[in-house]
Amino acid sequence: MSSFPTSLSCTSLSFAWPDGTTVFDDLQVAFGPGRTGLVGVNGSGKSTLLKLIAGELPPADGTIRVTGEVGHLPQNVTLDTALRVDEALGIAATRAALHAIEAGDAAEEHFDVVGDDWDVEERALAMLGELGLGHVELDRTIGEVSGGESVLLRLAALLLRRPDILLLDEPTNNLDLYARRRLYAAVEAWSGVMVVVSHDRELLDLVDQIADLRSG
Repeated sequence: MSSFPTSLSCTSLSFAWPDGTTVFDDLQVAFGPGRTGLVGVNGSGKSTLLKLIAGELPPADGTIRVTGEVGHLPQNVTLDTALRVDEALGIAATRAALHAIEAGDAAEEHFDVVGDDWDVEERALAMLGELGLGHVELDRTIGEVSGGESVLLRLAALLLRRPDILLLDEPTNNLDLYARRRLYAAVEAWSGVMVVVSHDRELLDLVDQIADLRSG
């Protein structure tokens, strides 16, 4: 995480789709430390706002200021079924370098890849365990896990990166009760800036404040 105070603000933000449909016009919003639930009717622009903050869409006008790293869990998670779990978590290259070093290969490039992340496997397995995925081995493929588990894997990948700002878009939509409980625990434990779009009342009960997005 960043050593600087984390902040997120949008000033005079405007965005429209290619057909001319306006989503935002001169939107002003700021999110500080803590968990914010973002609610609003369908089509009000909640998911679009998260994509703008994450840098996945360019604003038509205005400024988005972000201090720290941003992690974004989109509403629809699609992972290549041929990927291994460690690839989905973003730790495959580091694991490979670690295994090479353990096998006696002292090439400098392996140490460069590992950096200070010598405990990456332990952290990954611990994170999977916290999210109820302790049974999912790092060498398994995504095609061997359920849709709900793939959502939690994507969340685990974000948490392993330790972002300062976490954006969650309807994260409980495809989760069963057990998986939702695991996600609720992760939300409760979050200490940075979080913006979560949801209609899940139990999830919204866990946030520190609610923001209602209306008419752009």
